Amino acid sequence: MAVGSPAASQVLIRRTLASSGVDWRGVAFSGFLLFCVVFALAVIAVLVAQVVVRGMPIFTDRGAEFLSANLSSRAGTAGVGQGIAGSLLIAFFVVILAIPIGIMTAVYLEEYAPDNKTTRFIAINIRNLAGVPSVVYGLLGLAIFVPVTRAIEGLIFPDLGGTGRSVVAASITLSALVLPIVIITSAEAIRAVPGAIREAGYGVGASRWQVTRGLVLPSAIPGILTGTILSISRALGETAPLIIIGVSYNFFSTGNRGAVESLFGPFTALPAIVFGWASNPNVDFRELTAAAIVVLLAVTLLANAIAILLRNRYEIKW
Repeated sequence: MAVGSPAASQVLIRRTLASSGVDWRGVAFSGFLLFCVVFALAVIAVLVAQVVVRGMPIFTDRGAEFLSANLSSRAGTAGVGQGIAGSLLIAFFVVILAIPIGIMTAVYLEEYAPDNKTTRFIAINIRNLAGVPSVVYGLLGLAIFVPVTRAIEGLIFPDLGGTGRSVVAASITLSALVLPIVIITSAEAIRAVPGAIREAGYGVGASRWQVTRGLVLPSAIPGILTGTILSISRALGETAPLIIIGVSYNFFSTGNRGAVESLFGPFTALPAIVFGWASNPNVDFRELTAAAIVVLLAVTLLANAIAILLRNRYEIKW
């Protein structure tokens, strides 16, 4: 009986079905995977518990005042109010800049672009950009976005005397950082839409734009929302690009700047505050660092919770 013949395959199947032994290798592999998951969760739980315990006295003693106070060189009066405002402002501009461009790029690549070498080359480079370290984007922002912002600031506010190291430059830099991730997650969500939905739309005489707008995009919304919100969470937690651009994390005053002028002036964000306080030799800033980490974790978890709720709200099961 030749190996690979139908008779040999039937014998192998009968032996497999008749076997009553336990697949110990499969059990061992499953146990190893479970151990890895439990170990990772235990490490995260220990780190989070340590930070929470160390930072809890700040919330107990100062409460909401810590969340609203400005930066200060004195540990007793320093707070994260400016950092929260700066992080939310950066996230707002990232949403405006990165999300629409990323989604439209994904729609073009998946629904309109022809399948040729040029399209595949673009797709490969987008995936490569998603793996570039964040510090490289910080250098990109310092070399390109900061000078451009400084030039724009000189035209709009010639008396401001800014350096271009502003919220606008940081927002553009972080938008460039998360843009490849938005494109990839949106493209995957669009690709996951069954082809039968497109064929049904074309079958009733709909155009490509009508099928994309009325059928494909609504079906891909859960995946797109999840990917974009998780991208915003990453932007909120990035530190290296902000430090390279020139974020303030010890003390600065906004003075009498207006709302628009503040976009081109000194700024700070929660990750930069954590970095600055952690590197401060004053031991009084140790508890402040832990409390700031707790606030940053809370903001990030809130964004992730919103992503989960939106995904569950608009999830479609085929």
